[in-house]
Amino acid sequence: MSEPALDHPQTALMLILGAFARAGGGDGGARDGPVYLRLASTLRGLVELGQLRGGDALPSERDLAEASGLSRVTVRKALDVLVDEGLVQRRQGAGSFVTRQIEQPLSLLIGFTDDMRRRGAGASSLTILKAVSLPDPSEMLKLGLSPAEPVLRLSRVRLADGEPLAIENAVVPAQALNPETLGTSLYEALKAQGQMPVRALQRVHAGIATEEEARLLQIAPGSPLLRIERRSFLANGKPIEVTVSAYRGDRYDFVAELTLDG
Repeated sequence: MSEPALDHPQTALMLILGAFARAGGGDGGARDGPVYLRLASTLRGLVELGQLRGGDALPSERDLAEASGLSRVTVRKALDVLVDEGLVQRRQGAGSFVTRQIEQPLSLLIGFTDDMRRRGAGASSLTILKAVSLPDPSEMLKLGLSPAEPVLRLSRVRLADGEPLAIENAVVPAQALNPETLGTSLYEALKAQGQMPVRALQRVHAGIATEEEARLLQIAPGSPLLRIERRSFLANGKPIEVTVSAYRGDRYDFVAELTLDG
């Protein structure tokens, strides 16, 4: 009798869960710790090792229960843990899937809309604020403006395929852009006006979601965020944009390539 192929993620998962059950991981097992947490740890390990990848469908709760020797209630609790951690998503009528983690190179100057387009996702926005007003002292300094030169403020929730991923708060000189012509992409609108940035400085630090950020991003308050401040420049060196963003930490990894000096 031939061995089952291991190249399909669900096949490999079911075999590993069978070993989990034989090792005493089932509801009657004697190992320390709640069994649902041990199952969650096993599934988490498969994701971290790349055995389960972003977008992979998980077997049904019934199949997971049969393979692991656990009750469906226990399996559901284990999946709840992974959903809360952002590793697994439930889709109504479709089942549970490993969350796709988005890797964003820090060396690439690209807007959200173009980035999602490259990944085959549909970008959209929920506008929170779009207004023209006078700059504050920090904006005057960062954009090289006088107190009388107005700015366009644009605050939006950015979504990919309907899922909120980030909150962006952008400020650009009002003379650079007609707010009525602004669509989904700020950079496309700037490019149409001959004001496309060619380089940027970014600062990235970790944070946690406030109650308002959590509401907008549909995550729990206190969830991890990546906070990014971007200051972009035209080819002549003039600053054209300051954007402060909050990205969901469960969906984004920002990656930098390092080379040895000398």
